[in-house]
Amino acid sequence: MKSIASAPGKVILFGEHFIVYGVKAILCSINKRIVATSRLLDERKVKIRSVLGDAELDIDCLSELDAVTSRFMKPFFYIAKNALEDYGKDKGIEIVLESQIPAGIGLGSSSAACVAVTASVNGLFVRLSKQEVVKKAIEAERIIFKETPGADTSVSTFGGLMLYDPNSGFQEISSNNDLAFIIANSSQVHNTQEIVRQVRVFKEKNGNFFNQLCEKEAEIVNEALLALRKNDLKMLGLLMLKNQDLLQQIKVSTEKIDLLVREAKKTSYGAKLTGAGFGGCIISLVDNSNSATTVDNLKKISDCFPVKIDYQGLLYI
Repeated sequence: MKSIASAPGKVILFGEHFIVYGVKAILCSINKRIVATSRLLDERKVKIRSVLGDAELDIDCLSELDAVTSRFMKPFFYIAKNALEDYGKDKGIEIVLESQIPAGIGLGSSSAACVAVTASVNGLFVRLSKQEVVKKAIEAERIIFKETPGADTSVSTFGGLMLYDPNSGFQEISSNNDLAFIIANSSQVHNTQEIVRQVRVFKEKNGNFFNQLCEKEAEIVNEALLALRKNDLKMLGLLMLKNQDLLQQIKVSTEKIDLLVREAKKTSYGAKLTGAGFGGCIISLVDNSNSATTVDNLKKISDCFPVKIDYQGLLYI
């Protein structure tokens, strides 16, 4: 018996880093996915196969997650351990991951993987609702990202455009526009946890200034919600550029990211980094009138590809 589930990656339109300090964020899932396939094994092992490598643990060693050398794998062993305990199975599990989302570049690959694996592994025993999946997936992701607010995991599970409030959680955003973006990869792989730590240090050293930036970000988010309701791409693009300026001020941009944003700005409505920063990707807001020219411009200096919003979220296959 196999259980297969897939979940989309994401981009952050507004609010990265500031969300940790109470500011709302706007995210959307994108039409690039991770697929998890699980099956029961007669041997008492959990085996994981992925493009980032393979790993396995005996069932009796699952409580010793510190023995897992790959941080990326730890949440999956945790998910398998809990499922076997919850359903009382004296079995093993094999998990195979296939991905359209490059890892470590700010497109939510770890969150999408946690969502897909949670649904796939538990699907061997019972099909969970999306609400149940997101709760378990956030718990698993916090094995490696203790401070994650759960926004990435939520948008990957439910799909579409969402406003994420650290205090009240997920809220769907209705939009008449099927937003399109060009994603350009800086080819600079980052460590999200370390960048979050550096931003915290920056905040502690520059308390009043950082609070002012949080207020500006909150204003940008509110204006972006209005622009989305009006389907005003020009305003949305300008707000993305304003958001990029704030991210530069908290020092999470890089020279390569700044170069990509400048080039994207020539043809798109606006651009900014997405995710933790210090590398990763930028997103450029486009439509049919400027998508091709933006791709032609950016591909001279970077790998890039178009994406649209994924409105399906988690899928059982």
